Amino acid sequence: MPKLKTKSGAKKRFKMTATGKVKHGGVMKRHRLIRRSSKRKLHARGTFILSASDTIRPVSTAISAAS
Repeated sequence: MPKLKTKSGAKKRFKMTATGKVKHGGVMKRHRLIRRSSKRKLHARGTFILSASDTIRPVSTAISAAS
C-alpha cells in the first residue's frame, strides 16, 4: 500500500510546538477589515494554540501522515 500523503491544506495551516501542541494562525483578519475595530484587529494578530478537543483532527490528518 502506498504511503499516505500529507493533506496539503492542513500542512500550510498548522505547526507543532516543541511540547507537542498544535499551533494555528489567527482568524478573521483576511477581508472586511474596515468595519472591524482596531482593538479587534490587534487581538487577531499572531498564532494561537488549538484547544485539546480541536487538536485531534489536524494531528490525525496532517502531522501524523507527514512523519
